[in-house]
Amino acid sequence: MVSKVKLDFSIIPRFIPMLLDGVRMTILLTLMAVGIGVVLGLVAALMKMSKFKLLRFIASAYIEIIRGTPLMIQLYLVYFGMPQLIGFIIPDAIASVCALGFNSGAYVSEIIRAGIMSVDRGQTEAAYSLGMNSNMTMRYIIIPQAVKNILPALVNEFITLIKESSVVSVIGLTELTRKANMITSVTFRAFEPLIVVAFLYFILTFTLSKFMGGFERRLRKSDYR
Repeated sequence: MVSKVKLDFSIIPRFIPMLLDGVRMTILLTLMAVGIGVVLGLVAALMKMSKFKLLRFIASAYIEIIRGTPLMIQLYLVYFGMPQLIGFIIPDAIASVCALGFNSGAYVSEIIRAGIMSVDRGQTEAAYSLGMNSNMTMRYIIIPQAVKNILPALVNEFITLIKESSVVSVIGLTELTRKANMITSVTFRAFEPLIVVAFLYFILTFTLSKFMGGFERRLRKSDYR
């Protein structure tokens, strides 16, 4: 039977540098994964909207498989499974970024596709009437307008990815959650480090949400000028 103990946050200050290093790693990991996710998402969205059946099939298969399987299994496949195919070990940081990026790409692709489809058809017709081809229309007319429409959903995906990055602690990457586990192993106290780490995750996501909320308001104001 576990005896009741009082919370003791006095153990935390000496681990602040460790926790800040975990925050830095979490932010860096998330930014790189988001970058991969946006690129993959855009490619997958355009492939799914392509006239060619093979491209649509490949994009649909990627999206459905990734969205239909747990992120942890995908991480294990990259970190433990891929070395059996390629013949060398993948560093935990690279495996984490790849797994999170591939996972995010499937969700971002649907966000981008919905944003592109939300742009009025008249915009495309107007571009064609000015002599633009389909590639120019997509690049200069459709995608810039779609970005404004999908920005809130992309921010939500970014926030989700910050929280989901905690999964990579299972393969030993020393991000924020892993740092909490390390503090617990040293102090034999689990509750206090987890509370502090939960608070740090909240600060990250809340700050990003508020910042992007202000950015969205400025974008909306610029539309009325």
